[in-house]
Amino acid sequence: MQKNHLTRALTFFFSLTFLFVTQTYAQQKSVTLSGLVKDKATKENLPYVNVVLKAAKDSTFITGTVTNEEGRFSLNSIPPENYILETAYLGYTPQYTPLYVGNLSEFLDIAHIELTPLSTTLTDVVVTVRQDDLSAKLDKKTFSIADNISQAGGSVLQSMQNLPGITVQEGKVQLRGNDKVTVLIDGKQTAMTGFGSQTGLDNIPASAIDKIEIINNPSAKYDANGNAGIINIIMKKEKQEGFNGKIGFTGGLGSLWQRRSNLPGIRPQYQFTPKLNPSLSFNYRKNKINVFFQADNLYNQSLNKNEFVTRTYDDGSIIQQQTKRNRNTNYLTAKAGLDWYLNARNTLTVSTMFGSEKIIDRGDEPFFNADLSQRKRLWQFLEDELKTTVMATAVYQHKFKQPGHVVNAGINYTFHRENEQYFFDNIMPTYTGKDAFKLLSDEHVADLNLDYIKPLAYGRLEGGFKFRYRTIPTNMLFIPGRNSPLDTNAGGWAKYTETIPTVYGNYIFENPKIEAEIGLRIEYVGLQYDVNPGHNTYKSDGYHYTQPFPNLRFAYKFDEHNRLSFFYNRRVDRPNEVDIRIFPKYDDAEIIKVGNPALRPQFTNSLELGYKNGSHDGYVYAALYHRMALGTITRIASTVPGSELIYAIFQNAGKSYNTGIEAIWDQKIAKAYRFNLNATVYRNQIDAFTVSNLYPVPNSFTAAQQEIISGNVKLNNMFQLGKNLKAQLTAVYWAPDIIPQGKMYARFSIDMGIQQQIQKGKGSIFINASDLLNTMVSKKRIYGNGFQYLSTDYYETQVFRIGYNYKF
Repeated sequence: MQKNHLTRALTFFFSLTFLFVTQTYAQQKSVTLSGLVKDKATKENLPYVNVVLKAAKDSTFITGTVTNEEGRFSLNSIPPENYILETAYLGYTPQYTPLYVGNLSEFLDIAHIELTPLSTTLTDVVVTVRQDDLSAKLDKKTFSIADNISQAGGSVLQSMQNLPGITVQEGKVQLRGNDKVTVLIDGKQTAMTGFGSQTGLDNIPASAIDKIEIINNPSAKYDANGNAGIINIIMKKEKQEGFNGKIGFTGGLGSLWQRRSNLPGIRPQYQFTPKLNPSLSFNYRKNKINVFFQADNLYNQSLNKNEFVTRTYDDGSIIQQQTKRNRNTNYLTAKAGLDWYLNARNTLTVSTMFGSEKIIDRGDEPFFNADLSQRKRLWQFLEDELKTTVMATAVYQHKFKQPGHVVNAGINYTFHRENEQYFFDNIMPTYTGKDAFKLLSDEHVADLNLDYIKPLAYGRLEGGFKFRYRTIPTNMLFIPGRNSPLDTNAGGWAKYTETIPTVYGNYIFENPKIEAEIGLRIEYVGLQYDVNPGHNTYKSDGYHYTQPFPNLRFAYKFDEHNRLSFFYNRRVDRPNEVDIRIFPKYDDAEIIKVGNPALRPQFTNSLELGYKNGSHDGYVYAALYHRMALGTITRIASTVPGSELIYAIFQNAGKSYNTGIEAIWDQKIAKAYRFNLNATVYRNQIDAFTVSNLYPVPNSFTAAQQEIISGNVKLNNMFQLGKNLKAQLTAVYWAPDIIPQGKMYARFSIDMGIQQQIQKGKGSIFINASDLLNTMVSKKRIYGNGFQYLSTDYYETQVFRIGYNYKF
């Protein structure tokens, strides 16, 4: 019955999207057209040849130039269209070459145009050109942070949750219901957002960001990890002549109302939490030097967690608990660097990025019996954590004489330190114990890469290699108190070492009707995780593999407004260091998270059929997709005999499938109103699996097959209320979904914002509110062997902000 419902839902939804005539995604506005003119008989280059570009439909003059001393020419700012290229030189027969300028390549090379002396007849040569606009390929969507006024002044994670195609669940970004997303900053993996698994997005200031790219079907030039896709965060950087920049300040308040009262006898929840976000960016460009700098600071008090859990065991016992976490965070990011234009063909860019995240958590976790008449335990903690990130990058670019023919060589080094201290009060009915642990983890990552691009008459070639060396030594010191519940034998040291050499190649082709792209990335991964011999459960482990990761795209263009594309990708999600970290974490005293050194990569094959139809006033986009994952990575919760403690440990849970349709309808209704409706409907299936948790003692868990039809809907309303006044209203709904041991319940929120341009467009002020109706609650149910629990988290979601920005 569910399968019939799925078929009907997908058929109806896919058919519905084809009813609307709308606009294509923002495409490359223009390309650079280049070539070399030769004498056909002597093969000598011909200088000072007249080159004229005319419209094919009516021979209207578009632009023109002459070849230089080497016989080369270049025509800039050519929009996609059909043209005739006229090449004329005294003593030679003029040549008329039909040209097609497409949407996929920013640079196009006509190769050699050979002119014949007047005594020779020359037949026309058909040359096809293409332009690199990835959004035209249906694999990438680009959104400006400045346009998302309902989340301005918050974190990157908050700014993402209103973007089409993105949902946020439990502090992680999801694409099409999947959180296996690789997050890049300026096209690079960094410790700020995680190498492979995403992290830290809720603390990075959105004021530092220019735009966000969503890449559902990455090509071979991208790292192979992230089966759901890639999110590329592009930071602000100006290149205008002279001195210019931007300053801004945002203030806000959250947790204005208490949504659920504390359990008895614990410290109050945070209320009226302040948010402060000053920002500054500038650049100075003169002659061969462009210097840039930006700094953003996000200070945030928040009710980071307010989770109520009811645990029910098969023997009839029930435990009521609350995990309340009052958090103070200060996140400073700064980026500086310079572009040095050595000459017209060589550029050196050096930059550095610094991030400092200071976290203070004050947590309370009481444990009661079923009717709250007896408190069994109170676990209070203070977390003092400092995360420091430093990244240094150098990139050298050489441009060949042919426009768009470039080679880029770069080196990137990242250092990330995690210095974490926890201090616990274990308050029992008859005594109080004081415990602590200290964690120090240093991450060193060095990347060396080389990328080569060669424009062709019908597309381009891309290729390159990358070498990564990454090491993370970690030390955990447990300091037990009276009757300590800490597992002191699970501490000590561990060292994570990763080596990844990679090569890739891409070929892209386009003519007026067909687009094709085929690529292959080959990665070798060697991972070793060394564990101190005294650990009571885990031993040193590791793995290595050499695997191909192909990608394929084929598109048929019905006309300039309609395009159908097919994609195939193979990708991988490698366990990150925190996923295999051997040390138990006690921010929850009775649902304890532990890593697993035996965790292995998750490989995914993806198929997608995408359609786009557009006009001047809007666009419709629809994609039917299927993903199959082998070795699905997830946490598995289990208990051990004689204990009510639950241990949540990362495991490979076998096969899982995600099949669905995503659609976006963007339409301008009038000058004053435009909307963007994004919906995803999918079927999630997790096959039956059995795993063995080794910590703290071996035990197994078996789950039957699960499946569900789920999805989400997001409606963005944009209003132009006057020449300089605009507003945004966003509504988001998440349907219930399954997780390997249970289900997530539905959620709903509304965000709004209004922005006024002032000071002749140089300044702006805004007011916004996230989760305006205070309806966003995270609720899930987990089933384990011998227990189940229901979790409802009333963490802070409603925030009101006001801000000001000024450009100079």
